[in-house]
Amino acid sequence: MKYIYILIIAYFMVGCGLDNYDEPDVVLSGNVVYNGENVQVMGSNGTVQMELYQDGYELTNQPLILYVKQDGSFQTTLFNGDYKLIAKAGTGSWVSNTDTLHINISGNTFCEYEVTPYFTISDESFSLNGNNLTVSFTINDVTGTEVVERAMLLVNRTTFVDETAQIQRIDTMYPGVGRVTMSMELSDETLSFPVLNARVGIKREGEQAIYCPVTNIK
Repeated sequence: MKYIYILIIAYFMVGCGLDNYDEPDVVLSGNVVYNGENVQVMGSNGTVQMELYQDGYELTNQPLILYVKQDGSFQTTLFNGDYKLIAKAGTGSWVSNTDTLHINISGNTFCEYEVTPYFTISDESFSLNGNNLTVSFTINDVTGTEVVERAMLLVNRTTFVDETAQIQRIDTMYPGVGRVTMSMELSDETLSFPVLNARVGIKREGEQAIYCPVTNIK
């Protein structure tokens, strides 16, 4: 009987020991940027990802996945230490980037990860007149090596707007570069929502889209 009691006490001591491990309490936050501005991406479904590796620990080849929000930001909680941050291949619409950002974390830390998108969107202007939504924007060719397959005008009733988070859309195939104008007639169902937000996205074939910031239109 005493042997059983000893086993029970040992079990609870081990359990309490496991529960007493420190939890991560340092925040790493950052942005994916181009020329100092956030790169606007698809924020739903965890599509755009970064990989974070910590040096000096077991399983250092197993990265922590950071999911990039639609405004190009990311955030996670960690321990202090030395880390390496890279863009996960094939998840972002930018030139394949093998650059490693070395980060020494000692307390809450902010960083910026620079990428080169194939295209950017600038000077977007939305106008809603009755049920007609019009947007004008400029497509800028950054690399001079690719073609824009499509431009998308997207509308949603929440602040999350992208290819999969939308209630109405219109696409223009091969819009070229320079100034582009797109118009869409919003349905009565779409207009029935008290709040509407819109966004433009452009993409090359087989890649994720680059977007402009979300704009409130109603």
